[in-house]
Amino acid sequence: MISSKSINKIKPIVLITFLLPSLIWIGMFIDGSLGVNPIDILMDKLGEMSLRLLILVLIISSLSQFTFLRPLQNLRRLIGLVTFYYIFLHLICYVFLDHFFNFSFILKDVIKRPFIFFGLLGFILLFPLVFTSTNKMVKKLTFRVWKKIHYLIYLVILLGIFHFYLLAKADKTEPLIYLGIVIFLLFLRIYKIFFTHRVVQR
Repeated sequence: MISSKSINKIKPIVLITFLLPSLIWIGMFIDGSLGVNPIDILMDKLGEMSLRLLILVLIISSLSQFTFLRPLQNLRRLIGLVTFYYIFLHLICYVFLDHFFNFSFILKDVIKRPFIFFGLLGFILLFPLVFTSTNKMVKKLTFRVWKKIHYLIYLVILLGIFHFYLLAKADKTEPLIYLGIVIFLLFLRIYKIFFTHRVVQR
């Protein structure tokens, strides 16, 4: 069985492991070795990592439903915050590097292109998850309310997948694989809630 103590010990390693790619990409961007279109490449890499980490958070949430894997919950918050960091960098690339704070153009872009709208909406919906991620907020809200708020992660991930799907020009295999994983995990969560409700009724 995995212990909470062992999970807490590896937290620094997990943090460094997930932060390292962003530092490498930023370094490559600064020294001009990221390719012909460095802004687009950096933005794409940060966005893809954001989506993968979001799905990882969802997988960890599902695995932690099993008693012997429950200590994995201690990693969920850490990875969730790292995910927000990647999404924020992805947005900064778009707002600053790509359009240099031209908010009138950005607003038109959000209205004109659905994938931009889906991405921005997903980012906004992340804030309730980030602001309620501390133990203090869980106690203040009660676990039941906190859990309902954090169901938003499904909507955030779906918006992220739609964002990626519409952005992908030719091969849409990767976003469809992500969608399949999310639907499967959502089905498991619904089944567990329904099954638990039936057991309680009996």
